[in-house]
Amino acid sequence: RYLAKNVVAAGYAEGCTIQLAYAIGVSKPLSVYLNTHGTGKAPEHEIAAALQKLVNLSPRGIREHLKLSRPIYARTAAYGHFGREPEPDGGFSWEKLDLVKDLQKILG
Repeated sequence: RYLAKNVVAAGYAEGCTIQLAYAIGVSKPLSVYLNTHGTGKAPEHEIAAALQKLVNLSPRGIREHLKLSRPIYARTAAYGHFGREPEPDGGFSWEKLDLVKDLQKILG
């Protein structure tokens, strides 16, 4: 969700689906599948490559990037955990749009 939201907010698609595939014992994803459902403004493989440059997509890298090791779960227990505004203390970090400028810089 976080990556797809940033792709859409950067203006490279109207909708975006991203799937990451992992194998046991391998930290980096074996596959990064990105589909803009025919709405892409840049080639899908270029968008996927840009995201991989910006974010460490290993499970540990994602956990560290989104700061998921902090105890934020009580806040997510009520009213859902998607579609909320990011909080100043880092809560709901997966809703941030902090990759937009960097994506635009890489993809032009």
